[in-house]
Amino acid sequence: MAASRFGTLVRQFSSSAVRNQLVTPPVQVFGIEGRYATAMYSAATKQKQLDSVEGELKTLKKLIKTDKPFAEFLQNPTFSRTEKKDTLTNIAKKQKYSDLTSNLFGALAENGRLNKLSGVLDAFEKIMSAHKGEVQCVVTTAKAMSATNEKEIRTVLQTFLKPGEKLFLTLETDPKLIGGMVVYIGDRYVDMSMASKINTYTNLIKQAV
Repeated sequence: MAASRFGTLVRQFSSSAVRNQLVTPPVQVFGIEGRYATAMYSAATKQKQLDSVEGELKTLKKLIKTDKPFAEFLQNPTFSRTEKKDTLTNIAKKQKYSDLTSNLFGALAENGRLNKLSGVLDAFEKIMSAHKGEVQCVVTTAKAMSATNEKEIRTVLQTFLKPGEKLFLTLETDPKLIGGMVVYIGDRYVDMSMASKINTYTNLIKQAV
């Protein structure tokens, strides 16, 4: 069933001249969202519209974040698939979106997947980041990092990159960490937080009692 829907989506995104084979994305993304994003990337690449589609989807992602009623509309199950499709079609026309982006709306609406739209946009953004040679990195600390510390962590993280790759760093804070930091770089994860150490020691003590 999932494979059938995916095949339908690819056919909706691509013309008969370009839909014979999917373009493999530079990074694998999973789940329903990943399959839609992969189909979108493949079709946009074949039709040489990757940059324009990326811009349209970034605009849409910003709209979902800033327009709360619109975001709630996408998640609201009381609206029919047709109502949601018509609304998205009107937005696409007003914004002069490409046929590829309009077809994405249609495919998601017809399959009752518009509640997955934000996830699809995130997955597509991840693919595009890898396409540009960017390595996503998220560093979380208990308190905001100083400019000096940020410069130091950037220098260290650069050593993990391959030639031609670019660091795309996001800094976040979480007081529950107490101290230290948690680092996600690409598909790697390192927990150097004080909270993690406390949990480890607590578990060791419990086992010893």
